Amino acid sequence: MKKTITYDVNQKKVEREINYIPVRYIIAVFITLFEVLAVIGIVAALCYYVPYFYLAAWATEIFCVIRIIASDDNPDYKVPWLLVVLIVPVAGFMLYFMFYSRKLQRKFVKRLTEMRRHTYKQDDSELFAKLHKENPTAATQAKMLCNIADTHLFADTKQEYFPLGEDMFRRMITDLETAEKFIYMEYFIVEEGKFWNSILDILKKKAAAGVEVKVLYDDIGCMMTLPGDYHKILRRYGIEATPFSRLRGQADSEFNNRSHRKILVIDGKTGYTGGINLADEYINEIVKHGHWKDTAIRLEGEAVWELTKLFLVDFGINVRKLPPVREDLYPVQSEISEPGYLIPFGDGPHPIYERRVGKSVIQNLLSGATEYAWMTSPYLIIDNDLCTDFENAALRGVDVRIMVPHVPDKKLVFAMTRSFYPRLMAAGVKIYEYEPGFLHAKSYLADDAYAMIGTINLDYRSLVHHFENGVWMYRCDALKSLKADMEETLTKCIEVTPKMLKTNLLQRFICAVVRIFAPML
Repeated sequence: MKKTITYDVNQKKVEREINYIPVRYIIAVFITLFEVLAVIGIVAALCYYVPYFYLAAWATEIFCVIRIIASDDNPDYKVPWLLVVLIVPVAGFMLYFMFYSRKLQRKFVKRLTEMRRHTYKQDDSELFAKLHKENPTAATQAKMLCNIADTHLFADTKQEYFPLGEDMFRRMITDLETAEKFIYMEYFIVEEGKFWNSILDILKKKAAAGVEVKVLYDDIGCMMTLPGDYHKILRRYGIEATPFSRLRGQADSEFNNRSHRKILVIDGKTGYTGGINLADEYINEIVKHGHWKDTAIRLEGEAVWELTKLFLVDFGINVRKLPPVREDLYPVQSEISEPGYLIPFGDGPHPIYERRVGKSVIQNLLSGATEYAWMTSPYLIIDNDLCTDFENAALRGVDVRIMVPHVPDKKLVFAMTRSFYPRLMAAGVKIYEYEPGFLHAKSYLADDAYAMIGTINLDYRSLVHHFENGVWMYRCDALKSLKADMEETLTKCIEVTPKMLKTNLLQRFICAVVRIFAPML
């Protein structure tokens, strides 16, 4: 199915026909709904028609309550599930069994384990010793991140910071033209337009010239932007393409655990990541929610190895035949000499990542900050732990600032974001809204020393449910550019005051209810 939409392009009205909920997605949604309703219906029927079966259902409900309370999960996640199990008869505990664990498919876990065994080897003990001499606190933060994310510490890697998507676009096009061996791309959203079509023209040419080209895009992220069989179209051009976690109608996992990652690797030497998807609003070629503010970073050096690994693991779990392991995937670049330390890393759901990686990085930035901690995020929907960390930093006298959009992309989510303002502001946290439009950047900076740039939002989906990635940096040159951009962005923001947060009783009630169930969404 298709529909025609109108956008503003360079102050002109243009029409574009886009794919809108293809039939395959509709069928998958109906299969999921049927699966859920069928399971609940069968149990309800057994309770009604089979003598004393309701006693078994009641015992099961008690078991679920005990299991939820005794689990190691965040209390913010436990509370809504306790409400569902206790308030909704029969259906409550059945929904718990189907959705609580958000379990990954077995093939994912098996493939991930296998792929991780066939990756680059890195002895970074000497580098850690060097960092420890310079700053023991930075070394301990780096060690923890490497342990929980199964990654490595790198140095001597060039960084180039992009304050806008259009800046990254121009540099990316130039780099893609230089590819000689392989191009790997993984994005949450891909949409036909100037941005993607310019890239696709180069990918076609490179694939025809014998360059290995692989493309991975999220199946739900591209649900409304690409045809359901787009990977087959790309394969006709010689591009190895596949959707991430193809939607088939399995209720237990498919609508969560999406790949929100943005990764480009060229010849294993150059890598890109950040908040920018491959769609025209990200380079302000079209206008959806005012001016689109986003950020990204380009890496050149051996730190790119980790981006290569993340891509190959994600690609490998979504294709039948595992990608071959080759030495040229991880080239040595000893000629590069740059200050600072970097850790590219991935984050994602259990059991792949036993701890919340992105959340831990943010918490370390806040707990270690002594002067300031500035952050940008399109959303602000966080758990009590992170709220407390923000509050504690501000109460210590740290200048804590959070920049979010003034023009929302989703009104309900924007209302939920604003519902967190009063608590944080009461502790001294300063909230700013980007007045020209939508701020989609995911950038974190503390004390001119520590930073993280990547795909991780300040919301539950990024911090708990999705596959994400980022780059932790210490004393890197890119931090100067990041701070300058944040200072410039602040001049275009409105500082939120208590008077701006007045809402009526109905709005407060709706936000309160939605906040209860936000961790489940």
